[in-house]
Amino acid sequence: MALTAEVLGMLAFTLLAFWGVATWALVRTLRQEDRKVEILEQQERMDTYSPKALAELREWIEDHPDDPLVDEAREQYNECVDALERTDRHFYDWSDAEIQRLERI
Repeated sequence: MALTAEVLGMLAFTLLAFWGVATWALVRTLRQEDRKVEILEQQERMDTYSPKALAELREWIEDHPDDPLVDEAREQYNECVDALERTDRHFYDWSDAEIQRLERI
């Protein structure tokens, strides 16, 4: 039973698409991790949240003051704020104005 040209074409496309996307994702991830290692080698601390993620974490903390995990979330928030204020290089795209507006909670 021979496969038709359409089936072989679809198989080739599927394999190329899968391996292409997987390879791209792997290369991108490894480059990001290399950048993180480089930052950590230079300053031993780095930002752990993007501006949007840190804003969402703060909003969650303010909206859930009685949650059992709020103390841990507050500690992580404050740790990120401290790292941003004390380091020169950042992994995420933080502007100086954004960093200056941050307050510990």
